[in-house]
Amino acid sequence: MLPPSMHRPLRSHQQLVAGIVAAIAAGQTDLADILAAVTPGGGKSLLPVIAAARLIEAGVVDRICWIVPRDSLRLQAEEAFADPAWQSALGHAVSVRAAENAPDLCRGLQGYVTTYQGIAAQPDLHLAEHRRHRYLLVVDEVHHLPSLAEVDPLAPDDEASWSRAILPLLEAARVRLLLSGTLERADGRAILWLPYRRGKRAKTREVALEASGWAVVGYSRAQALAEKAVLPVDFGALDGEAEWLDEERRRLGPHRISGSPEVARAALFTALRTGFARDLLRRAFDATRDLRATRRARLGIGPGEAAMGLGKLLVVAPDQENARQYLGWLRGWVPRTQAEHAVRIATSDERDAHATLAAFRLRPEPSILVTCAMAYEGLDAPSVAVCAALTHIRSRAWLEQMIARATRVDPAAGPYQTQSALVLHPDDLLFRRFRERIEREQGTLARDRKPRRQGELPIDDGRERADPIVPLASNATALRWERLAPGPDFAAARPEQRLAQQSDLLDLPSRRERALRLQVGQLVAAQVVEDEGMLRIPRGAGGHHAYSAALKRVMGKGRAVMSLAELEATVAWLERNRLTDHLHLLEGDAKYAWTARQRRLDLGMGKRPRERASKPSSASAP
Repeated sequence: MLPPSMHRPLRSHQQLVAGIVAAIAAGQTDLADILAAVTPGGGKSLLPVIAAARLIEAGVVDRICWIVPRDSLRLQAEEAFADPAWQSALGHAVSVRAAENAPDLCRGLQGYVTTYQGIAAQPDLHLAEHRRHRYLLVVDEVHHLPSLAEVDPLAPDDEASWSRAILPLLEAARVRLLLSGTLERADGRAILWLPYRRGKRAKTREVALEASGWAVVGYSRAQALAEKAVLPVDFGALDGEAEWLDEERRRLGPHRISGSPEVARAALFTALRTGFARDLLRRAFDATRDLRATRRARLGIGPGEAAMGLGKLLVVAPDQENARQYLGWLRGWVPRTQAEHAVRIATSDERDAHATLAAFRLRPEPSILVTCAMAYEGLDAPSVAVCAALTHIRSRAWLEQMIARATRVDPAAGPYQTQSALVLHPDDLLFRRFRERIEREQGTLARDRKPRRQGELPIDDGRERADPIVPLASNATALRWERLAPGPDFAAARPEQRLAQQSDLLDLPSRRERALRLQVGQLVAAQVVEDEGMLRIPRGAGGHHAYSAALKRVMGKGRAVMSLAELEATVAWLERNRLTDHLHLLEGDAKYAWTARQRRLDLGMGKRPRERASKPSSASAP
């Protein structure tokens, strides 16, 4: 399966994905969906390289498209393919490029890397590319995509723009590789494209790890620790007291951060902006300084000598204003001659933020980075050894990703047993509950409740809602240490066992329904592309979603809730009819008003719809 000369060992989940891909390449299975649920920091960035190298070589796919959640991660995706060690180990010559939304996305290479935002900005450009070639579609951190009513009967019919833009690409792809460090969303919604079953708790669903037609590879933190793929985590929980003015300008406190839920939010808000934050930062700074001194002595690196492997400090601030305040404090603790290059900041308002992130990852300096959210997810910086978690966010997915910035094994820091991750954080009740959850639960649930509208990634620009309280003062009191337990393992059957069973599977109704829903989506996409090419509809008018809505009106229900017989009838109808003849059914629907109005005007003039330079209204944009 892999060259015997490979000098970098594959982890168990990487070996399993390689085996699944080999079976697909050899035609031993008709699987097209692979879900890799890999604990943050467990090494999932190599999986697209393994899949693309084998599938392109076998002629199963022509190209790869890798979608990442942030622009800063596109360079890391390129680096994964360009790594000479893995090129030699896997025997591949696949190259990809970080693509802007411009014609010829691959530019002569075997694939491209883009972002969720890039797809949503020009969905038709990417869909046309995926219709021209057979693609391996990799969706990184797929939990950012909420499910849609088109494919999920329990999903709300709302404007989840990223999901609506990416769904047609999922339907068009030859093979799909979905990656995530967590299988839960902060808002409780189901994740786009993943299979679900009824959960053990009322009004919940959980990811169906045994779903037919899927290969699910789980790599838990317990497995990663056993294989020494990630570091153990030591938590320093710092308690403190805070005082503030409430909305009526009454003085409250001092109240403990670890106190009752009624005051915990206000106490934490105050603590992150006053003396407590400085106290926690100082402890993190001192811990990093002591660690670097210890490693210098052990590795034989002289004082003042720049070198990798000494350990770095990552500071996660609640917002950009406080990030700049933290930067000032930290630089005040460093000799003036070193402060500018040793302590840096990376936020969305900083012009050189991406260059700063790259330097933090790849160079000895800076040794301290202050950020808000830019570095919380996907940052591959093994040199991070200490994290100061000065954030108000308590989402499990968010905190797991943040902690994982410090759990990567640093090959330059010496033996594995001499390394560990240190996370200093406020000792509030919600953080303690987060720790308890990751120690006992896999994190695969979706909750049936009214969702919030999809927006940017959590606290993307570091800002939060205005709070009516006025912080006055706070201070740190007690610090306690705890090591994070390994947590639960994945309960799914091993993928190689499931693959061995695939050839004996009957054509189960649920599997047939899924295949027919996929076929319906492909037929709709084909009609959109054909009609745009023949100028029957204007380009860039959200054609795919308009056609899907028209089909729902013709058939009387959406494909997500159709029976097997209804899906078969829908496929037969699409093979005989054109949806462009039924767009009049969208008239009166505000979401598709632009499409319907334009079609009516063009037909009224006796002309084919012309391609317009103007863009659709925001109501009809995906």
